[in-house]
Amino acid sequence: MTRRDFYTYGTMVLGGLMSAALAVPGVAYLLDPLGKRRGSARVYPLAKLSELEVGIPRSFQIVDERQDAWVNYPKEPIGTVWLVRQAPGSADPVIAFQAECPHLGCAVNLAPEKNAFRCPCHNSSFTLSGTPGNKIPPRGMDRLDVEATGPPQDPTIRVKFERFRSQSERKIPLA
Repeated sequence: MTRRDFYTYGTMVLGGLMSAALAVPGVAYLLDPLGKRRGSARVYPLAKLSELEVGIPRSFQIVDERQDAWVNYPKEPIGTVWLVRQAPGSADPVIAFQAECPHLGCAVNLAPEKNAFRCPCHNSSFTLSGTPGNKIPPRGMDRLDVEATGPPQDPTIRVKFERFRSQSERKIPLA
C-alpha cells in the first residue's frame, strides 16, 4: 500500500466515522416523536355528584396541556363534556357525552326547552339519553366512561375524555 492510498483510505474511514457521529443525533431527533405519548384518553375530575341535578344536563370544559411532535402547549380547552345525573337507583348515577356532534363535529348544545340536545350546524337532535332524535346524525352522541370516586354520599365524578371520528356509523376513537 502506498502512502497516497493510506491517506485516501484513512480519510474515507475518518469521514465515515464523523458522518456517523453526526447522523446519530439527527436520526434520534427525527425519531423522537414516535416514542412520545400520543392523544390517549385521560381521566378528568369534573364535579361532585351533589353539584348535578337529576335529569338536567350540565356542560364542563376539559382543560389540559397538549403536546404534538416537538411542541408543548399551555393549558387550554380541548373539549366539552355533557353530564346528566340519573334518577336514584339507576345502574349509572351519571352518564357523560362528548359534546361534539357525530355528524360533522360541531358543538352540541342543550335545546332551549332543556329536554334534548341540538346541533346548530345541520339541526341534528338527540334525546337526553344520547339517542338520535332525527335521521341526520349517523349515530347517537358518543358516551364516555364515568367513574365515581371518594365518599359514597358525595363522590367526585371523573370522566375518561376521548374524541371520536365524525361522519361514521361506528364510534372510532381518534388517536
